[in-house]
Amino acid sequence: MQLSVVVPTFNEAPNVAELVRRVALAVRDIEAEIVFVDDSTDDTPAVIRQVAATAPLPVRLIHRESPTGGLGGAVVAGFKAAESDVCVVMDGDLQHPPEDIPALLHRHRRGDVDLVVASRYVGDGDAGGLADRSRVLVSRGSTLLTKAMFPIKLRDVTDPMTGFFLVDRRAIDLDTLRPRGFKILLEILARKVMRVAELPFRFADRHAGESKASFAQGLHFLAQLTALRFGKMSLFAIIGGLGAIANLVIMWALIRFGVEYVTAAIISAEVTIIANFLAQERFVFHDMRGSATSGVWTRFAKAALFNNLELVVRIPVITLLVHTWHISSVIAAGITLLVAFVVRFVFNSLVVYRQTDAAKQPSAVQPRDAAEGVDTV
Repeated sequence: MQLSVVVPTFNEAPNVAELVRRVALAVRDIEAEIVFVDDSTDDTPAVIRQVAATAPLPVRLIHRESPTGGLGGAVVAGFKAAESDVCVVMDGDLQHPPEDIPALLHRHRRGDVDLVVASRYVGDGDAGGLADRSRVLVSRGSTLLTKAMFPIKLRDVTDPMTGFFLVDRRAIDLDTLRPRGFKILLEILARKVMRVAELPFRFADRHAGESKASFAQGLHFLAQLTALRFGKMSLFAIIGGLGAIANLVIMWALIRFGVEYVTAAIISAEVTIIANFLAQERFVFHDMRGSATSGVWTRFAKAALFNNLELVVRIPVITLLVHTWHISSVIAAGITLLVAFVVRFVFNSLVVYRQTDAAKQPSAVQPRDAAEGVDTV
């Protein structure tokens, strides 16, 4: 078996027949199989069995009665059950074009990568299949935040949120994965440095059925992201929190000594800007200093310039909160500092400590993991 196509499904019955038809046509010259890992509550398993009976390639079903790990857990189950070490992961709604599968396999066969990512944001890739402009903005924002939290491991990946990729499962340790949502590629990339290539693809409209995107999935994604990047972001938050407290204490003290509150806010901000940079340089981004494109003074200049521009924005907001909403000036400053936290982290990760284009260390290829304990049809 040259290729296993792993398709996690949840209530995708109307899409199964067309998906199998198009995958079979795309891989007609490749010894391949399709492995459906199904968590459905509708008749999707029955439809898969029916289609499998007449399909021109092997179609297998893993129906999970007690699914764990969400879509990511389904993909891991598919990896373990696959006949081939080379696995393509794609959604069951045909927004990932099966016709692109041979290109992913061809790129992998050059032998210099472990993972080939189908990206909406490289070359002539396109995210047009997203339902509306708000989803496009959410996708772009989530991608930006994710890359900011993993600036080294995701340096060469434009679309870490995609669900369409090819991976050699020998390059990942399946037992270390802790899938807890629908972004399994992010989990794989965050756990280990991988040799990655990207190919563009055009994200299509859903063939049938309704999108599974929801507010709850968004919360699951944030939980997954926080768990994966807990160390760096938590340190950034601690230092930022201590800086915010110091900012407010200094501001309060200056006001007590008769300094006007806007002037006090500016002075306290400048003191904490310097202190925060020194602390972040030492404790948060210490592992990125050596490979950063900028020296320490340039990094300080970038950070200071951004924080002062941010201050220029925050001060009018504080004034608005004080005079319009009659909020205490110190509380108003605290609110604006909280909002600024994520923006500061993104800027520091992607701009201040921007990394050079030095080559990554190639990952070692591990022995094949045997598939055990999975009932297939």
